[in-house]
Amino acid sequence: MKPTDTQNPDYYHKVVDCQWACPAHTNVPEYIRLIAQGRYTESYMLNRESNVFPGILGRTCDRPCEPACRRGRLEGDKPVAICRLKRVAADLKGEIGHLLPKAPKTKNGKRVALIGAGPASLTVANDLMPLGYEVVLFEKYDKPGGLMRTNIPSFRLPEKVLQEECDAILDMGVDIRYNSPVKSMQALLEENFDAIFVGSGAPRGKDLELTGRAEAAANIHIGIDWLESIAFGHIDKIGERVLIIGVGNTAMDCCRSSRRLGGKDIKVMARRPRGFFKASPWELEDAEEEGIEIVINHSPKRFVLENGKLAGMEFERLEWDAEAKHSKIIDTVFLPADDVILAIGQEAAFPWIERSIGIEFGKQELPVVNEKTFMSSRPGVFFGGDAAWGPKNIIWAVAHGHEAAISIHQFVHGQPVTERPPYGMNLISQKMGLSEWSYSNDFNPVHRQKMTHVDLEKRFRELSIEVEMGFSAEQTAREVERCLNCDIQTVFTAPRCIECDACIDVCPVQCLTIAPNGEEADLKSRLSAPFANPEQALFVSEDLPQTKRVMLKDEDICVHCGLCAERCPTAAWDMQKSDVILPYAGTLKWTSEPIPV
Repeated sequence: MKPTDTQNPDYYHKVVDCQWACPAHTNVPEYIRLIAQGRYTESYMLNRESNVFPGILGRTCDRPCEPACRRGRLEGDKPVAICRLKRVAADLKGEIGHLLPKAPKTKNGKRVALIGAGPASLTVANDLMPLGYEVVLFEKYDKPGGLMRTNIPSFRLPEKVLQEECDAILDMGVDIRYNSPVKSMQALLEENFDAIFVGSGAPRGKDLELTGRAEAAANIHIGIDWLESIAFGHIDKIGERVLIIGVGNTAMDCCRSSRRLGGKDIKVMARRPRGFFKASPWELEDAEEEGIEIVINHSPKRFVLENGKLAGMEFERLEWDAEAKHSKIIDTVFLPADDVILAIGQEAAFPWIERSIGIEFGKQELPVVNEKTFMSSRPGVFFGGDAAWGPKNIIWAVAHGHEAAISIHQFVHGQPVTERPPYGMNLISQKMGLSEWSYSNDFNPVHRQKMTHVDLEKRFRELSIEVEMGFSAEQTAREVERCLNCDIQTVFTAPRCIECDACIDVCPVQCLTIAPNGEEADLKSRLSAPFANPEQALFVSEDLPQTKRVMLKDEDICVHCGLCAERCPTAAWDMQKSDVILPYAGTLKWTSEPIPV
């Protein structure tokens, strides 16, 4: 095998599994270290560079980083509570007004329209305003936030937190036009904006057209519309017996909101076994803690009416095969209900986009959007967030916004949207002495900290009481030490190696091997520990000076403890922090020249 090119930013980036898994590539290990040092404001601002909404996402993120966390691979251990530590920095930060990006007084002469004040559009505004753009944001409601406001209950996301992080962007001078839904894309195009970004979300909930649906309409609710009505104070009660159809995160928000509005017998109905649920495990746990019953293997058959009013629903009880691909009906059961809430999915709706203006639509009536540039088939019109490929989490919308902002900046200045700014990387030695490092590299055996919740009795008194109380100072101190510092890399310099095997002897996980070079499959068969994860890389050094063998390192099982660097008598191993430099709008070389106004 050829020597590994560790100068390629993608190499060490991929080793930092949590950052690699995050769609916005948030620098997780660094912000956790800053929290450990009590530098909450700096941790918050580091978060904000990439994910834009640390306080919001510290409460609502789908946490794709946590399943990737290397700590979770240790036997019997759980991943670091990355998301909840993000909230710690947000809750404890100091004054940040002077640290936030500012829009220049002199504009660059370019106007961009954003549709919908959700996370994707707000991210685009966040990236373009400091570059001198005039940004006009059209929002159909009288407040910003999009589905973050209308679909996430206040007991999960307090209004104060949402408004503060939206204002940090809008206060740069965004021309936001509330109560201004866009009713015609053709009309908007005629206003001669230099580019248009559609971040209108997936605002239409799917219906369930079964027998009795029309007759019982008064007591059958579309989940996202029902949550929206609660957010704007149009609904303040529900019947005592409630059935929630669907088992995603929206269903969890619906069932928990039902509990607070008077529901007592609340059941979430799922067609498949629990292992196939779309809801996050912690959402399921919180719902069950509040007395919600989750019923599996029940498929809706019809709405049942008595005297012209909803009485309940009839379900087919199913038995699934081992992989839950095929089922058979065991019997039919009736469950009584005063209200039914449908939370079976969402879809984008674009009745306001004329089909004759060059924007092509494909499957499920979604726009055809380039996955790298986020531009539609009509040049200058971009899509992102749920409006592009259907419902995902907030962090995905943020990632889309960053990429779309790059494309918009390229497009309006006559550059190819396919030309993307490159990733960069800094490698900085952490050595402070003969065997001392600038980070804590002792393995902490403590288990994941458990989030404290408001008492059940108290949380139901008021809809806006936040259930999760955040980590205490003691919990924070314990949790930050669980991070394995995966961005502190074991950097090897082959010419210094004397092949004494000291590093191999001291390695606690047997991730190092010195062996004659060979083909990849052959090398992987000769490692000290079995190579088990093809998603991770095998490091191969240059030829060693003594025997021309190579140093091999299985990046998958390395715990970044630094023992190899401490033991090495020639400093062939060093612990160096890899800092990935993420590209944003305006970072291509051509933009370094002043943009003519």
